[in-house]
Amino acid sequence: MKTLHFDYWMEISYTEPVTECHYTFKCLPKDTDMQQISELKVEIMPHHDYQRGEDSWGNVMIYDDLYQKHDRFGFHIQGTAKTGLTVGEKENSGELVGPYSYPYGLNKAGDRIKAYYKKVIETMGESCASAYETAMYFMNCLYRDFTYEKWITDVNTTAEEAWHLKRGVCQDYAHIFIAMCHLAKIPARYVTGMMTGEGYSHAWAEILSEGIWYGVDPTNGCTVGDSYIKIGMGRDANDCKINKGIMTGGGLQTQSICVRVEEKPE
Repeated sequence: MKTLHFDYWMEISYTEPVTECHYTFKCLPKDTDMQQISELKVEIMPHHDYQRGEDSWGNVMIYDDLYQKHDRFGFHIQGTAKTGLTVGEKENSGELVGPYSYPYGLNKAGDRIKAYYKKVIETMGESCASAYETAMYFMNCLYRDFTYEKWITDVNTTAEEAWHLKRGVCQDYAHIFIAMCHLAKIPARYVTGMMTGEGYSHAWAEILSEGIWYGVDPTNGCTVGDSYIKIGMGRDANDCKINKGIMTGGGLQTQSICVRVEEKPE
């Protein structure tokens, strides 16, 4: 168990003024079985009143319409998280598992992933009796066979396209891993969040085994523990995009992101 302080800053700069903006941010972590959030501070730039709610997947949303002319736009989120409270999240009564059980959007397996899956299954042996053990085997194989490299893929890259390249970032690892779990009939979902250190946000997956959702981080070849803070979840990356919206004006835009997560001494 750890106490983590998180600081998440995102800003978009425009070459021309924006006169009208309709936006949704999914950037706020919330309490789960594994984490407890406190001291949460939210600043939207430029400053204005905003709405707050939840989407279909239970992700916290900040949203509104902004008619104030601006050339910079973004948010700054700060808070504290007690993490590692449990090893997973209990499946809620009445929770819709179906959407996490079948291929969707960016995590659909094509012929290349199906061939890789078949090869992995043939080497797995009889030790992987549960969904959890099978998912761990998939994670270790993917960590071994896929290479982390920036700027090779983008936010629209599918699992099949990333596997063809054999290189990518955390989004690609998560999508390929989810695709493999679906082939094995294991419910799996995409997760966005933060982890200890400084840089950008992170992505991993959760799998359902015997009534518990377990976090799996194939990018780092490990399970999700007390160094992670969960923000959002969905079927694929598009379900939990941090920033969505439409605007009038703006010209060219440049986005800057800085995420810092530090352990607080007890």
